[in-house]
Amino acid sequence: MEEIFLVDELRDFTINTFLAIGCSQEDAELASDVLIKADLRGIDSHGIARLIGYVRLWEAGRINPTPKIKVVHETPSTAVIDGDSGLGLVVAPQAMTIAMDKADKVGTGWVSVKNSNHFGIAGYHAMMALDRNMVGMAMTNASPLVAPTFAKERMLGTNPIAVSIPSKEQPPFVADLATTTAANGKLEILQRKNSEAPYGWIQDKEGNPSKDPHELKNGGALLPLGGDREHGSHKGYALGSIVDIFSAVFSGANYGPWAPPFVSFLPLSDNPVGEGLGHFLGAMRIDAFRPANEFKSHMDNWIARFRATEAIEGKKVLIPGDPEREMEAIRLKDGIPLNINVVKDLKSVASKLKLKQL
Repeated sequence: MEEIFLVDELRDFTINTFLAIGCSQEDAELASDVLIKADLRGIDSHGIARLIGYVRLWEAGRINPTPKIKVVHETPSTAVIDGDSGLGLVVAPQAMTIAMDKADKVGTGWVSVKNSNHFGIAGYHAMMALDRNMVGMAMTNASPLVAPTFAKERMLGTNPIAVSIPSKEQPPFVADLATTTAANGKLEILQRKNSEAPYGWIQDKEGNPSKDPHELKNGGALLPLGGDREHGSHKGYALGSIVDIFSAVFSGANYGPWAPPFVSFLPLSDNPVGEGLGHFLGAMRIDAFRPANEFKSHMDNWIARFRATEAIEGKKVLIPGDPEREMEAIRLKDGIPLNINVVKDLKSVASKLKLKQL
């Protein structure tokens, strides 16, 4: 069962929640924008459904609502940022802004972040570059829920990668993907719906394939993109590892099994190797490679030709970003559907923080 809510009422509720835990007006609005953008784009696992998780992390003392975000190391094209345990929803956009400012000056900018928290959808941060005629990249490590190929132990997060590429007349190319077969949030959605997971998403604690969306609670693990070796899981494992290294080994954040869990009831590692979660943001100025208008015209041609590819019967060929863009148009008009269990969570947040109920 679902309830439909207008975008503005969800945005106002989210802003008021972040204000109630001590965020500034500017940070509350930014954090809200990141979450609502996920819901608008149909990525329900990373939208307002996550709000209660941030509140619980704040209650556990693991989120600083008023962080002093600072650059701790830099060169003309790179930087490392200490997020001061702030909301990743706020830290990552600031890091992306620094990356774009560096790209403005020298052609490219790359920023690795430590001491942060969950940053929402990677696509939001990568897409910030579109307005500045740049290619954007964003990635983050995350709670260790993923077993490497042939392993039982959970070592990596879902570790997403997002890339946005501007075009001229065509909508931009926006790829935003987890390096697992499915993100953990999709399991949470299946749990709310009492549905099974497809084979290839998860394994039990002994490494056997499972369809139980609750398997992680029993010691199981998510699987890298590909599901098993025969379907290329070693490639998903490698991609997730690259994200972990760029986000955390570069910056001084916790990596691998030491990455802090998103859920507040799980303890932090008693022998951390770094500080908080890590992110990696990048921007490339198009005219550092070729004239921007020329590039964007060819991107239009690339997109149009791929979209016109002859499709198999009953299907159409999509460009990365098409489904999310189409969903955003629908939800801006018709509202955002929330699972009834998410609504219950939001009502409990309102009661706890003495906010007006949705």
